[in-house]
Amino acid sequence: MAPQALSWICVSLLVLLACSSCVAARGTRTPKTTDPTYGFKAVSLDESNFELQRPYDESSGSRYSFDGTVRKLWVLSSDKPHTRQSHTSPRTEIRMTGYDYSSGVWQFEGYGYVPSGTSGVSIMQVFGAGETATTLMLHVINGALRYYDRQVVEDNIYDRWFKLNVVHDVEASRLTVFIDGKEKLHVSGRGGDSHYFKFGVYAQNHDSSFMESRWKGVRILKKD
Repeated sequence: MAPQALSWICVSLLVLLACSSCVAARGTRTPKTTDPTYGFKAVSLDESNFELQRPYDESSGSRYSFDGTVRKLWVLSSDKPHTRQSHTSPRTEIRMTGYDYSSGVWQFEGYGYVPSGTSGVSIMQVFGAGETATTLMLHVINGALRYYDRQVVEDNIYDRWFKLNVVHDVEASRLTVFIDGKEKLHVSGRGGDSHYFKFGVYAQNHDSSFMESRWKGVRILKKD
Protein backbone atom coordinates (compact mmCIF):
# COMPACT_ATOMS: atom_id res chain seq x y z
CA MET A 1 0.00 0.00 0.00
CA ALA A 2 1.22 3.49 -0.86
CA PRO A 3 2.55 5.53 2.08
CA GLN A 4 0.08 8.36 1.33
CA ALA A 5 -2.92 6.00 1.42
CA LEU A 6 -1.66 4.47 4.68
CA SER A 7 -1.36 7.94 6.23
CA TRP A 8 -4.98 8.77 5.31
CA ILE A 9 -6.18 5.52 6.89
CA CYS A 10 -4.33 6.32 10.12
CA VAL A 11 -5.79 9.84 10.24
CA SER A 12 -9.30 8.48 9.63
CA LEU A 13 -8.92 5.95 12.44
CA LEU A 14 -7.72 8.64 14.84
CA VAL A 15 -10.69 10.89 14.00
CA LEU A 16 -13.11 7.98 14.46
CA LEU A 17 -11.63 7.11 17.86
CA ALA A 18 -11.80 10.73 18.97
CA CYS A 19 -15.47 11.00 17.98
CA SER A 20 -16.28 7.75 19.81
CA SER A 21 -14.61 9.08 22.95
CA CYS A 22 -16.68 12.29 22.78
CA VAL A 23 -19.94 10.34 22.43
CA ALA A 24 -18.99 8.07 25.36
CA ALA A 25 -18.14 11.10 27.51
CA ARG A 26 -21.49 12.71 26.73
CA GLY A 27 -23.26 9.47 27.57
CA THR A 28 -21.71 9.31 31.05
CA ARG A 29 -22.15 12.99 31.89
CA THR A 30 -24.30 13.66 34.95
CA PRO A 31 -27.83 14.78 33.93
CA LYS A 32 -28.55 18.45 34.40
CA THR A 33 -30.67 19.55 37.34
CA THR A 34 -34.28 20.07 36.29
CA ASP A 35 -35.93 23.49 36.42
CA PRO A 36 -39.36 22.68 37.91
CA THR A 37 -40.62 26.18 37.12
CA TYR A 38 -40.23 25.85 33.33
CA GLY A 39 -43.59 26.64 31.71
CA PHE A 40 -44.90 28.30 34.89
CA LYS A 41 -45.50 31.98 35.61
CA ALA A 42 -45.09 33.51 39.08
CA VAL A 43 -48.13 35.28 40.49
CA SER A 44 -47.88 38.68 42.16
CA LEU A 45 -47.35 38.54 45.93
CA ASP A 46 -47.08 41.14 48.67
CA GLU A 47 -47.23 40.93 52.46
CA SER A 48 -51.03 40.75 52.43
CA ASN A 49 -50.72 37.28 50.88
CA PHE A 50 -48.68 35.99 53.86
CA GLU A 51 -51.23 35.39 56.63
CA LEU A 52 -49.65 34.39 59.93
CA GLN A 53 -51.26 31.74 62.12
CA ARG A 54 -49.77 31.46 65.63
CA PRO A 55 -50.81 30.41 69.16
CA TYR A 56 -53.79 32.62 69.96
CA ASP A 57 -52.35 33.87 73.26
CA GLU A 58 -48.97 34.86 71.83
CA SER A 59 -48.03 38.04 69.98
CA SER A 60 -46.71 37.67 66.45
CA GLY A 61 -43.25 38.81 67.52
CA SER A 62 -42.96 36.04 70.10
CA ARG A 63 -43.27 33.28 67.48
CA TYR A 64 -42.34 34.94 64.17
CA SER A 65 -39.78 37.30 62.68
CA PHE A 66 -39.16 38.69 59.20
CA ASP A 67 -36.12 40.79 58.36
CA GLY A 68 -37.16 41.49 54.78
CA THR A 69 -35.46 38.35 53.49
CA VAL A 70 -35.82 35.46 55.93
CA ARG A 71 -39.05 34.47 57.66
CA LYS A 72 -38.38 32.65 60.90
CA LEU A 73 -41.24 30.70 62.51
CA TRP A 74 -41.12 28.75 65.75
CA VAL A 75 -43.51 27.13 68.22
CA LEU A 76 -43.39 25.17 71.48
CA SER A 77 -45.03 21.81 72.01
CA SER A 78 -46.76 23.33 75.05
CA ASP A 79 -48.28 26.21 73.05
CA LYS A 80 -51.99 26.66 72.49
CA PRO A 81 -53.73 26.29 69.09
CA HIS A 82 -54.07 29.21 66.68
CA THR A 83 -57.68 29.90 67.72
CA ARG A 84 -59.58 29.37 70.97
CA GLN A 85 -62.07 27.12 69.19
CA SER A 86 -59.44 24.90 67.57
CA HIS A 87 -58.46 21.52 68.95
CA THR A 88 -55.43 21.17 66.68
CA SER A 89 -51.80 21.00 67.72
CA PRO A 90 -49.60 24.09 68.17
CA ARG A 91 -48.49 25.85 65.00
CA THR A 92 -46.83 28.94 63.66
CA GLU A 93 -47.53 28.87 59.95
CA ILE A 94 -47.95 31.17 56.99
CA ARG A 95 -51.19 30.56 55.14
CA MET A 96 -50.82 31.81 51.57
CA THR A 97 -53.95 33.79 50.72
CA GLY A 98 -55.39 35.24 47.53
CA TYR A 99 -54.56 32.22 45.40
CA ASP A 100 -56.76 29.37 46.57
CA TYR A 101 -57.28 27.06 43.62
CA SER A 102 -59.56 24.24 42.48
CA SER A 103 -58.17 23.53 39.00
CA GLY A 104 -55.02 23.92 36.92
CA VAL A 105 -51.38 23.22 37.78
CA TRP A 106 -49.93 25.23 40.66
CA GLN A 107 -46.53 25.35 42.30
CA PHE A 108 -45.02 26.40 45.62
CA GLU A 109 -41.36 27.40 45.63
CA GLY A 110 -39.22 28.44 48.56
CA TYR A 111 -35.85 28.01 50.25
CA GLY A 112 -36.22 26.28 53.61
CA TYR A 113 -33.97 25.75 56.61
CA VAL A 114 -34.62 23.48 59.61
CA PRO A 115 -32.29 23.72 62.63
CA SER A 116 -31.18 20.48 64.26
CA GLY A 117 -33.40 19.29 67.07
CA THR A 118 -36.67 20.21 65.37
CA SER A 119 -38.66 17.00 64.91
CA GLY A 120 -42.19 15.64 64.68
CA VAL A 121 -43.39 18.67 62.73
CA SER A 122 -44.92 19.59 59.40
CA ILE A 123 -43.00 22.37 57.65
CA MET A 124 -45.08 22.63 54.45
CA GLN A 125 -48.49 21.51 53.33
CA VAL A 126 -50.99 21.64 50.50
CA PHE A 127 -54.27 22.18 52.31
CA GLY A 128 -57.57 20.79 51.12
CA ALA A 129 -58.58 17.23 50.24
CA GLY A 130 -61.55 14.92 50.06
CA GLU A 131 -61.75 12.93 53.27
CA THR A 132 -58.68 14.43 54.94
CA ALA A 133 -57.62 17.99 55.70
CA THR A 134 -54.53 17.99 53.48
CA THR A 135 -53.43 16.73 50.09
CA LEU A 136 -49.73 16.83 51.01
CA MET A 137 -47.70 17.35 54.14
CA LEU A 138 -43.93 17.36 54.48
CA HIS A 139 -42.76 16.34 57.94
CA VAL A 140 -39.34 16.60 59.53
CA ILE A 141 -38.65 13.57 61.70
CA ASN A 142 -35.21 13.10 63.24
CA GLY A 143 -33.40 14.99 60.51
CA ALA A 144 -35.23 13.53 57.50
CA LEU A 145 -37.88 15.20 55.37
CA ARG A 146 -40.78 12.79 54.84
CA TYR A 147 -44.09 12.53 53.01
CA TYR A 148 -46.31 12.73 56.09
CA ASP A 149 -44.66 10.21 58.45
CA ARG A 150 -44.00 7.76 55.61
CA GLN A 151 -41.32 7.57 52.93
CA VAL A 152 -38.23 9.72 53.07
CA VAL A 153 -38.16 12.62 50.61
CA GLU A 154 -34.71 13.92 51.63
CA ASP A 155 -32.20 12.74 54.23
CA ASN A 156 -30.01 15.03 56.34
CA ILE A 157 -32.25 18.08 56.09
CA TYR A 158 -30.89 19.82 59.21
CA ASP A 159 -28.84 23.01 59.27
CA ARG A 160 -28.73 23.77 55.54
CA TRP A 161 -30.71 25.77 53.04
CA PHE A 162 -32.58 23.65 50.52
CA LYS A 163 -34.77 24.66 47.60
CA LEU A 164 -38.26 23.17 47.73
CA ASN A 165 -40.65 23.00 44.79
CA VAL A 166 -44.07 21.37 45.11
CA VAL A 167 -46.15 20.98 41.94
CA HIS A 168 -49.86 20.16 42.21
CA ASP A 169 -51.67 19.08 39.05
CA VAL A 170 -55.30 19.16 40.16
CA GLU A 171 -56.93 17.50 37.14
CA ALA A 172 -54.35 14.71 37.06
CA SER A 173 -54.50 14.46 40.87
CA ARG A 174 -50.70 14.29 41.09
CA LEU A 175 -48.13 16.03 43.26
CA THR A 176 -44.41 16.21 42.57
CA VAL A 177 -41.78 17.37 45.06
CA PHE A 178 -38.35 18.63 44.04
CA ILE A 179 -35.42 19.28 46.38
CA ASP A 180 -32.66 21.45 44.92
CA GLY A 181 -34.09 20.88 41.44
CA LYS A 182 -34.16 17.09 41.68
CA GLU A 183 -37.42 15.16 41.65
CA LYS A 184 -37.77 13.35 44.98
CA LEU A 185 -41.44 12.41 45.27
CA HIS A 186 -44.36 11.74 42.94
CA VAL A 187 -47.66 10.84 44.62
CA SER A 188 -51.39 10.85 43.97
CA GLY A 189 -53.59 13.66 45.23
CA ARG A 190 -56.37 13.25 47.77
CA GLY A 191 -59.29 14.93 46.06
CA GLY A 192 -60.95 18.08 47.33
CA ASP A 193 -62.26 21.12 45.50
CA SER A 194 -60.23 23.92 47.12
CA HIS A 195 -56.52 24.08 47.93
CA TYR A 196 -53.87 26.47 49.20
CA PHE A 197 -50.25 26.39 50.37
CA LYS A 198 -48.90 26.72 53.92
CA PHE A 199 -45.41 26.67 55.43
CA GLY A 200 -43.83 27.07 58.85
CA VAL A 201 -44.05 24.68 61.81
CA TYR A 202 -47.10 22.62 62.80
CA ALA A 203 -46.62 20.03 65.55
CA GLN A 204 -47.31 16.38 64.67
CA ASN A 205 -46.66 13.08 66.46
CA HIS A 206 -43.68 12.84 68.83
CA ASP A 207 -42.93 16.54 68.41
CA SER A 208 -39.86 18.11 69.94
CA SER A 209 -40.33 20.68 72.69
CA PHE A 210 -39.14 23.45 70.34
CA MET A 211 -39.80 23.52 66.58
CA GLU A 212 -38.49 26.02 64.04
CA SER A 213 -38.19 26.52 60.30
CA ARG A 214 -36.90 29.43 58.24
CA TRP A 215 -37.95 30.46 54.74
CA LYS A 216 -36.92 32.86 52.02
CA GLY A 217 -37.71 33.41 48.35
CA VAL A 218 -41.24 32.05 48.65
CA ARG A 219 -43.19 32.16 45.39
CA ILE A 220 -46.44 30.77 43.99
CA LEU A 221 -46.50 29.89 40.31
CA LYS A 222 -49.18 28.80 37.89
CA LYS A 223 -48.73 26.87 34.65
CA ASP A 224 -49.59 28.91 31.54
